[in-house]
Amino acid sequence: MFALRSLSSYLFGHTSKDNIVELPSGQLYLVRPDSIKGYSELLFKDAAAYVRRTGQDFQYQLVIQRAYEEGEAELLEEEGGEDGTAGGVGDRDEKVFLLDEELHFRVQAEQSEDSVLAWRDLSGDEGDLFEFVCDPSTRAAAARNFGRVAAQCQYERKYRRSNLQATDQDLSEFAFDHEPAIPEASPVSSPVGRSPAISPSPPITRSLNDLREPSDYDMARESKSTATPPKAAAPTPTKAPASRRSPKSSEILVSEEAELHMFDFNSGTFVLQARDVQAIVMEVGSWKYWLQISGDDKQWLGQEVVSDINPVFNFEYLSFIFNHYTEDGSAYSWLLKFKDRETEERFQEALMQALWEHANEAKWHKAVKDKDRDYVLDAFNDLVLQDRDDEREAQAAAEDEESEDEFEDAHGGQREEEYDEDEDEDEVDLGRDEDGNVNSQLAVGAKGDRSFVVRGDKIGVFKHTADNQLQFNTSINKISTPGGKLFAPKKIMLRAGDRDMVLQREGDPNNLYRMDLEYGKVVDEWKVHDDIPVKIFAPENKFAQTTDEQTFLGLSSNALFRIDPRLAGNKLVDSEVKQYTGKNDFSAAATTKQGYIAVASNKGDIRMFDRLGINAKTALPTLGDPIIGIDTSADGRWVLATTRTYLLLIDALQHDGKNEGKLGFEKSFGKDAKPLPRRLGLTPSHVAQFQHETKRPLSFTSARFNTGEGKEETTIISATGPFVVTWSMKKVLEGRRDPYSIKRYSEDVKADNFKFGSDKNIVVALPNEVDMVARRALQRPTRESIMATPNRSKARGSYLSRNEVVNSPY
Repeated sequence: MFALRSLSSYLFGHTSKDNIVELPSGQLYLVRPDSIKGYSELLFKDAAAYVRRTGQDFQYQLVIQRAYEEGEAELLEEEGGEDGTAGGVGDRDEKVFLLDEELHFRVQAEQSEDSVLAWRDLSGDEGDLFEFVCDPSTRAAAARNFGRVAAQCQYERKYRRSNLQATDQDLSEFAFDHEPAIPEASPVSSPVGRSPAISPSPPITRSLNDLREPSDYDMARESKSTATPPKAAAPTPTKAPASRRSPKSSEILVSEEAELHMFDFNSGTFVLQARDVQAIVMEVGSWKYWLQISGDDKQWLGQEVVSDINPVFNFEYLSFIFNHYTEDGSAYSWLLKFKDRETEERFQEALMQALWEHANEAKWHKAVKDKDRDYVLDAFNDLVLQDRDDEREAQAAAEDEESEDEFEDAHGGQREEEYDEDEDEDEVDLGRDEDGNVNSQLAVGAKGDRSFVVRGDKIGVFKHTADNQLQFNTSINKISTPGGKLFAPKKIMLRAGDRDMVLQREGDPNNLYRMDLEYGKVVDEWKVHDDIPVKIFAPENKFAQTTDEQTFLGLSSNALFRIDPRLAGNKLVDSEVKQYTGKNDFSAAATTKQGYIAVASNKGDIRMFDRLGINAKTALPTLGDPIIGIDTSADGRWVLATTRTYLLLIDALQHDGKNEGKLGFEKSFGKDAKPLPRRLGLTPSHVAQFQHETKRPLSFTSARFNTGEGKEETTIISATGPFVVTWSMKKVLEGRRDPYSIKRYSEDVKADNFKFGSDKNIVVALPNEVDMVARRALQRPTRESIMATPNRSKARGSYLSRNEVVNSPY
């Protein structure tokens, strides 16, 4: 399964970076013709422009890389440097833009003038442009050649095929000749005393297809640059899809008046569609419900009421935001604005009733107690009590960056770079194993700085190095029972100071297996019980993995029990069993440092125990969605549950009443008290953008806190599809907007977790690769960071391709 060395240098040579074309010298400006912020700003005094391949087919990047004069970099370090956040993706030394037609990338190349590259600032105001003004020594033909390559890249991204068959007419689609003339980058903002131009080396001009000679397309563009261009066409706003026909209603739960707004992907804002619509939630039979929004003369949209609509209510702004899906799976984000709070409350209760009844197939008013309804409704409220304005939000973000910089400096950390000199070698993928196996599970060690990745009947072992990289250590092949039956582990758990691993075999629910990791072999088979199967197992306490603790927890669908491998015969401890008569359908369990137990179910409810063998101290009602994973903070203050489309963060500390100061694990919440749940998810507009890119619904992996003895939980991690997502606990508790960051990979994330004892490094298992990435490499969710597939960087950690983990001897 695992190989020790990469084959990419042998196959593809030793190119340091896959730059296709280069303009080696120029200046980067941000030009704002209509802004009160100032006409233009010089971002990079001396820079180079590249078109660069990414690790994904048909995806290319425009890269502007800063160059320093002698001593300038050191001076900036002493002064704190520049933040370099004015658009694009990257830090103060490099700005990266996905080459997409939305940039409206253009080239102005005249023999008598400096050549200019210009493209839209997608995160700025209308009319804002980035401009790369080439050094006077740059030939106009080189700039036009750069523009041609950019057009070829945009053609490939749009049509997802090679540009080899593209005609000049095909490429002219990306000339954007209708745009206004490129405004001059104002010299007023330029630093006085620009250093004399140094004659650059000849530009690199490798094309996607060996760069054909300049054609009529190039000449036409050159001649058109002197003509008066037509008035620019405004970006086409996102068009509302056709409405689906409403099914026949058996009962109307609510009908309220509202304003209707739709999220526009181009501008990143909600655009008013109709000032007066009727929002109706109706029952259509068989526990199915429907949301219909109608105007006087138009049916705007119809949507089945399911958890994928990601409902968010904000009572401060009297708004309700949700997702709508067309029959082809496309996602759109809509906003209803109500006239007053009472109207929104009526609509919210009816919609939540529909969601709950659809999920539970039971009547809301009969099955849910009055005191539990507020708990359910609160979970879907937007908990931002006071929205920050952009300036305060930016200031808060800057403070977060500064505090992280101080942490890195204090701990000798390195600031990550965006690209790796050897990234091509890291990312070569020769495909899956012949048997079709891919990486499926991940266990991160707490004592030996190792991570373990399951792939079929093999386990790869990776060492965490001192500089936060992954280094292949060994592989354990042909996992088998003591009787010699090969199997692929279904579940795994490290124990006994990371010397042992507990394994479960598919189709064998009554037995568990112990692998001696030092020996690299399954050495024990444990019969747990003849009649009680093991569906879930979890450590005795949060940090039992770091000790020699022998016992651990087991769960079936309706029982909790202790497993002690030291017992003769069956390993279930008969005196420590809590069995329920009903079908609870338990799905996940987690423990605190004190050994308190949190148990979740596929029904969506959560139980809190202080020990085994007794009733739960606290039972939290279901929101209606199955819980696929659960975690706790070490002190038991926070419980984190994962559903397919959102996470739920629950404060288990009682803040008033007779049990004030006690946890829900220790004492029951009062009759009229329940913890305030925080529903963590992606904003509906980001969900729409995610699904626009992946063509699939959300599906979160089991979320986890960062953990370590004596460490505070500061960050939450999960993943959906190709996106790793982290939430800042500080931002969540402050009610900050978009309290999460993302990183996109080229393949789906199979498993993820923090390095033990740190919230700064993340281990990620992809189908055929394993990565350790610095948390700071994750970005705020923007249109560009959602669309782009960032390259991996050894400066941020390490990235091991399948070539480095295949067929290695144990």
